[in-house]
Amino acid sequence: MPDSIGALPETVFKTLVARNDKNEFLVFVIPGNFELNLKKAAKASHSKRVEMIKVKELLAVTGYIRGGCSPIGMKKSFPTFIDETARLHDKIYVSAGIRGMQICLSWLDLLNAAEGTFADLT
Repeated sequence: MPDSIGALPETVFKTLVARNDKNEFLVFVIPGNFELNLKKAAKASHSKRVEMIKVKELLAVTGYIRGGCSPIGMKKSFPTFIDETARLHDKIYVSAGIRGMQICLSWLDLLNAAEGTFADLT
């Protein structure tokens, strides 16, 4: 995908949804070429444990399908954690809510729109 939009891989971020030990949903935004470190995710969210939700739950929880999950405009507002590497780039890309469509914005705009927090997640 980064090639199709002319972006460096480290500037294209994916949105992942997880559940913690209190059965709360959490959103994590990380570079697409990395994997979420669940221990770091738990620490960032002050949880004992974090696990990814099942793909079949995604639409009901967020309003988005797999591959089109955006950290902006979910059905409900969930605690959102953005990998701290986003601050290394003037502009980053996140899903626009439709599979294959990205939106380009500054990390500050994403932080504000998602009411997010920066954390070490990868």
